[in-house]
Amino acid sequence: MGSEKKENDLVGKIFSIAELVAFQKDSVVSRTLIEEKSGTVTIFAFDKGQGLSEHTAPYHALVQVLEGRVVVNIGGESHEIEGGRSIIMPAGVPHSMKAVDPFKMMLTMIRN
Repeated sequence: MGSEKKENDLVGKIFSIAELVAFQKDSVVSRTLIEEKSGTVTIFAFDKGQGLSEHTAPYHALVQVLEGRVVVNIGGESHEIEGGRSIIMPAGVPHSMKAVDPFKMMLTMIRN
């Protein structure tokens, strides 16, 4: 990959975020829309039962659920979130997630 930057084919175009990733059986699919030193924006599609194991991140992370339902655990507290709702996962706090139904989300991380 080197220091070359891949040109984003969506810049300056109108698109549907949820249509950028498709569900795949027993999988998690992702597509990075923006990747800069200052932060990232990534779209995910999780099949039912798929998730991310508990981990921490050094920055706050905004999760915007686009469709479906997911359980997000933050610091031992569970939150069931459906399409159209969002949650901020705080920096340094352990968190995980698991799809209740197939779901899509946009994850935005801004570094400081």
